[in-house]
Amino acid sequence: MPEQTTSQPYKISFLTGTAIVIANMVGTGVFTSLGFQVLGIQSGFALLMLWMVGGLIALCGALCYGELAAAMPRSGGEYHYLSQIYHPVLGFLSGWVSATVGFAAPTALAAMALGKYAASVWPAVSPQWLSILVVLLLTAVHGASSRAGSRLQVVVTAIKVGVLVIFIGAGWAVATPQPLAFLPQGNLDWQQLLSPAFAISLIYVSYAYSGWNAAVYLTGEVANPQRNLPRILLAGTAVVLFLYVGLNFVFLNGTPMPKLAGQLEVGYVAASEIFGAGVGRLMGAVIAVLLVSTVSSMIFAGPRIIQVMGEDLPALRGLAVVSKNGIPVRALLLQTALTLIFILTSTFEQVLLYAGFILSLFTFLTVLGLFVLRVRRPELSRPYRAWGYPLTPLVFLALSGWTLVFILRDKPLESRYGLATLAVGGLVYFVGLRQRKV
Repeated sequence: MPEQTTSQPYKISFLTGTAIVIANMVGTGVFTSLGFQVLGIQSGFALLMLWMVGGLIALCGALCYGELAAAMPRSGGEYHYLSQIYHPVLGFLSGWVSATVGFAAPTALAAMALGKYAASVWPAVSPQWLSILVVLLLTAVHGASSRAGSRLQVVVTAIKVGVLVIFIGAGWAVATPQPLAFLPQGNLDWQQLLSPAFAISLIYVSYAYSGWNAAVYLTGEVANPQRNLPRILLAGTAVVLFLYVGLNFVFLNGTPMPKLAGQLEVGYVAASEIFGAGVGRLMGAVIAVLLVSTVSSMIFAGPRIIQVMGEDLPALRGLAVVSKNGIPVRALLLQTALTLIFILTSTFEQVLLYAGFILSLFTFLTVLGLFVLRVRRPELSRPYRAWGYPLTPLVFLALSGWTLVFILRDKPLESRYGLATLAVGGLVYFVGLRQRKV
C-alpha cells in the first residue's frame, strides 16, 4: 500500500534514534582494526584498555553533544553548531567534509567489507558488484519512505546486537583461554598506555567508535529532541562500549595473538579458531549481514547534512529540495554517487586515512565550542546540561587532542591531504557567497 499522507510528518523515536547511533558505530572498525593493534601492543590489559579509553572518549563526546543538541535543536550536526558558535565558514567546512568524505567514504568501506566477507563464504560472488547492489537497494528504501527506512534500521540493528551478544557469550564459554593477562601485571602494562603505539592504535579505535554523534544530524526529525537526543546519544554509545570490550575480549581470549596480527578479517579468524572452520565461514556471512545495518544508517543520516547546507548556501540550494515525504532525495543521490565512485575506484581507503584527522578535528572544535557557547550565550535555554561539566569535555579534548598530535606527527601526508580538502571547501563557500551578493 502507498504511504499515507498525514498532517504531521513522521518523527524518529528514541528506539529508532538509538538504533541509528548503534548501527553507525558498529561497523568495519571493530571487525578489522584489532589485527593492526596487536602489531604494536602485546599486553592484553593495554589492548582492552584501548577500547575502554575509546569508549570513554565517545561517552564524553556524547554528553557534550547532548547539551548542544538540546540547546540548538536543528538537523545538521557539527555544521549547525560550528556555524552558530564560531562562524558560518567553519560550519560549512565541517559540513563539506562530512558530506564529501565523512559519510560517503565509510559507507563505501562498509559496503566493500560486506562484499569481501560475503565472498569468503560464497566465492562465486563478486565483492564489488555486491557492494554496489547493496548501496543501490538501501538508497531506494530510504529514498522512498522515512518510516520504512526507520523500521528497517530498528530490525537490522536489533539483529546485529543480538548476534554479537550471542557470539560474546558463546565465545566466552567455549574458547580455550590464551596465556594473556587482562589485568595489569606491573609497571610495563601501565607504561604501554602512554606509548606511541597506544596513541596510534587509538586512532583506529576512534574510527571504530565514530558514529556516536549520528543522531544529532537528524535533530529536526527526532520526536521531542530536547529530551530524546541526549538519551539517544548516551544509550547508543553505552551499548556499543560494552559490545566492543566484550567482543575484543573474546577475540583475544580465544585466538593466539600471532594469528590475529596483521589480519583484516579478525571476526572470521577468531570464529574459525574458537568454533571451527564451518562456524568461521558462518561468521563471515553474519558479519556481512551486520554491515548492511552500517551501510543503511549512513545512507539515512548523511544526506540530512547536505540538505541543511543547501538551505543556507545559494550555491547548493538545489540540494535542499525534499520529496513530498520530507526526504532530501537529491542530497541522497549525491551521497550515493560519491559512495559508488569510492567503491569503483577503490581510492576510499586512502581517503579514510586523512578523513580520520579531519573528522576528529571538527569534533574537537565542537566540544570546545561547549565552553565558548556557555560564555557567549549564558542566557540560552539548556534543557539538558552535560553531566560532569567541565571535566567530561576536558577529558574529551585532552584525549582527542593527543590523537590529533600523533596523526600530525606520524601521518603528515594524510594531514596535508585533509587540509587541501578544507581549502577546496573554503573555495566553494566563498564562491557561494559571491553568488548570493550577485
